Formats: sequence, structure tokens, C-alpha cells
Amino acid sequence: MTADKDIDLSGLNCPLPILRAKKALAELASGQVLRVTATDPGAPGDFAAFCRQTGNVLEDSQTTADGKFVMVLRRK
Repeated sequence: MTADKDIDLSGLNCPLPILRAKKALAELASGQVLRVTATDPGAPGDFAAFCRQTGNVLEDSQTTADGKFVMVLRRK
């Protein structure tokens, strides 16, 4: 899936990854895709909860070979 915007939030801890992603999503139009890379171990769960609460769609969530978490969000 091609992302309209990529942000790398490696090294940031909760709540900064969610706050930065929320700001990035606000810059996108409805239906556009944001790819987030994070290292915070709580990020996958945090982003799933964030999407449930905001109505955005968590299209994908995976862990890379180097231990980073990649979440793909579609703006509502």
C-alpha cells in the first residue's frame, strides 16, 4: 500500500507518537494514508485504540525485522 505521508517517530515514547500522528493526519484529506514507524512497545495497541476512538482506519500493523513497529492509517 502506498502512503501519502510517512513519519518516523522512532525514539519517542507515549504519548508523543499518537500526538504527532494525529497532527500528521490532520494535514491529510479524507481517505489518504499515513505510514507511521515507531519504537515504543506500546505503539501498536495505542494506535489501534486511537483509530477506534477517532474513526480512522488502522489498515495494517506489523513489526519489522529490526524491532520497529509500522502502522498504516487511513484518514476517515
